[in-house]
Amino acid sequence: MGYSATILDRIIARKRAEVADRKADCPVEVLKALIAKQDLPRGFSDTLVSQVESKRSAVIAEIKRASPSKGVLRSDFQPALHASQYETAGATCLSVITDQDFFQGSDADLKAAREACALPVIRKDFMIDPYQIIESRALGADCILLIVSALNESRLEELYETARSVSLDVLIEVHDERELHRALDLDSRLIGINNRNLHTFETKLEVTLDLLDQIPDDRILITESGILQTKDVERMHAYGVYGFLVGEAFMRQPDPGEALIGLFQDLA
Repeated sequence: MGYSATILDRIIARKRAEVADRKADCPVEVLKALIAKQDLPRGFSDTLVSQVESKRSAVIAEIKRASPSKGVLRSDFQPALHASQYETAGATCLSVITDQDFFQGSDADLKAAREACALPVIRKDFMIDPYQIIESRALGADCILLIVSALNESRLEELYETARSVSLDVLIEVHDERELHRALDLDSRLIGINNRNLHTFETKLEVTLDLLDQIPDDRILITESGILQTKDVERMHAYGVYGFLVGEAFMRQPDPGEALIGLFQDLA
């Protein structure tokens, strides 16, 4: 039987080719010049910490057109409009997916969303090379995502240090105990627990709850994926979890902002 690549494996393989193309098209020196023209980052981590410490839902509301497992989530896709809707509805931060080949995102989506609101924005993509970190700051991102399962230890540390060198906050995403221990070796305040296995795309909220007691008090936990109903939010609150990253539950609805208000009753 031949080897069957998982979704994450295929994404990373494609990302390597994409990064090589981007480096050829836009040298890192050009990106650094663009960074010099950017406004200061909006304080992604600080904004989340403030909301979580008040024991109210801190929602990173996601803007995405499609996913590998569900296909197109929204045909009427308007990143600037959705950013404004989320801000009005009380979102704490935005997440914008920029991966093109598997999520139908783009760099332009991030720029449009950030320009349409005052919220801090995380560029959600599959980071494998320091070039992408510099690129994220040049695009105007305030934070980047690092997925532990996609990176070896030395590359994870290198990308984290690169992000800090250009004043980007970092959300480090894990899925199991081993990955969590690797994430905690770094000093990022933000730890994301993805309830969706990126190899199988199976989703279980128990992933967050099973790892909860291993998160130090000085870190902010963000539960990701699978928050679809108010009872899911209430279940997390009962365990002291107030950080959420939600996309699909909003993007499938006529008005994503109204969907946010409906899901997070403590923000209404």
